[in-house]
Amino acid sequence: MQLLVLAIVVASGLMLGQIRFFGVRLGAAGVLFSGMIFGHIGWSLPTDLLEFTGDFGLILFVFAIGLTIGPGFFNALRAQGLTLNLLAATVVLLGVLLTVAVNRIAGIEMPIAVGIFSGATTNTPSLAAAVQTLRDHPPSAEVTSRSFAQTGMSVDEGAPAQVSPTEIAKLPGLGYAVSYPLGVVGIIASMLVMRILFRVDPVKEAVALQESLQSQRPMLERRNLRVTNPNLEGLMLCNLPGLSGPSGTCVVISRMLHDEALSVPHSSTQIHVGDVLLAVGTADQLDQLRIVVGEWSSIDLMEIHGEISFRWVVVTHPQMVGQALDELQLNDHFDVQVTRVRRSEIEMPPVPQMRLAMGDQLLVVGRSDMVASVARKMGDIPKELERSDLAPLFAGIAFGVLVGSIPIVLPGTTAPVKLGLAGGPLLVAIVLGSIGRLGPWIFYLPRPASHLMREIGIAIFLATVGLRGGDRFVVSLVQGDGVWWLLAGVAITVVPLLIVAAIGRYCLRLDYPTLVGVIAGSMTDPPALSFANEQTDSELPSISYASVVPLTMILRVLAAQGLVLTGG
Repeated sequence: MQLLVLAIVVASGLMLGQIRFFGVRLGAAGVLFSGMIFGHIGWSLPTDLLEFTGDFGLILFVFAIGLTIGPGFFNALRAQGLTLNLLAATVVLLGVLLTVAVNRIAGIEMPIAVGIFSGATTNTPSLAAAVQTLRDHPPSAEVTSRSFAQTGMSVDEGAPAQVSPTEIAKLPGLGYAVSYPLGVVGIIASMLVMRILFRVDPVKEAVALQESLQSQRPMLERRNLRVTNPNLEGLMLCNLPGLSGPSGTCVVISRMLHDEALSVPHSSTQIHVGDVLLAVGTADQLDQLRIVVGEWSSIDLMEIHGEISFRWVVVTHPQMVGQALDELQLNDHFDVQVTRVRRSEIEMPPVPQMRLAMGDQLLVVGRSDMVASVARKMGDIPKELERSDLAPLFAGIAFGVLVGSIPIVLPGTTAPVKLGLAGGPLLVAIVLGSIGRLGPWIFYLPRPASHLMREIGIAIFLATVGLRGGDRFVVSLVQGDGVWWLLAGVAITVVPLLIVAAIGRYCLRLDYPTLVGVIAGSMTDPPALSFANEQTDSELPSISYASVVPLTMILRVLAAQGLVLTGG
């Protein structure tokens, strides 16, 4: 019967989430409101079961997110992400300051205010962190009494100390539920205000940005060069000037025609005048190499039939994950060349220090039998990418729970901070996702499995939050201070976004697609990202969104915990 209740709440909530309200869907958040409705009419689960299912759903959700964003997290921080992440962090900081103001000036107690903070920023993990921190560190009896009074349900005098942590943990969920709907709308409304204030044409700016990115992105080309420079006679290929480029990029010589014989050259292969080389690299690199080598050749080595072939090989062997290309020495051991690497549908030059990830594709050139040998070494079994190894998954979750339970003493807090079940597994998953392999374990989730794990986890968690607080939700709106909570949520949503948008546009001269991507990412809000993509008629906002989401997610989890510990 208990599983039936949970299943009905989740199913009805997901159906509710598909309904569009003013062009916006609630998505998984519909489960929260479904839980509120069923909780209000008296449906619920035993307290212990609510806590277990909620915690388990939360862990599944954040761990899947961490594994997904882990591989690109540190790269995002090293690239343009530094500036964009500072903007997103500013949004988080301003939201925290406004939450403190709501608590100190407007008098909304922190257990409720932190829920408003999470709902106004549409960030469920921060709500989870607040709920768990309140259970671990209940506020004082005075704060508890005032908090329940603001919900319209007072606590008898002298009784606050006996209020269970589970009851207190309902308070953030109420603030979240009230502020979430206008949080989603407020983010989208802020983008529309930005568009009007900045007087921009989103599509026009997206086209200009796309052209700029295409001009900057190194497109790999294939050209034939004839050696005419007498100074290169007898020189080993590894000493040929022009093969190495900036940022570790390089030109790869995949084929060589010498005395009418076609072969795959090694680093120690000698070059002779009259040889024809097939080079793969960017246009600029190949132009520079031509100056050194001699001239373009009319002979296309790709059209010469012989034993040389090429093939895309997929990395699926666990032992290959995390290995650098230069460590594998494929050229020396198999007499082949890797000319390109494809990762997440993006082709890149094979930088020697590049470490392979599960699912990478290598373009291997060489004799057919040798290419086949390399394929066997790499695995090259695409079906392996469809299966999930549960042992490293649950081992990572266990380690994340342990990390989340470690107390961290911070200045100004009344109790040690813990990353908890929201922050611990998230941090561990990001690290493990970026490493890729630890001993025999591969920390990889196929995209469909990751999506399913996230959806199931967040649905279960939101269902428990709704069921837990549903009995107080209507009373809070009708008899409590729900209207003031709603206004506070609007301020926490809109004010930081408009301030940071003005800084990004007028001070940093950011283009509109990048800016709205940062805005959506700073709120970790997929509906807002979808709206930004529709406005610009492109996927460009997704680039900046992906750059700031990992750091923003961690900051919001820590901010929610900090607000609870310093405000109660």
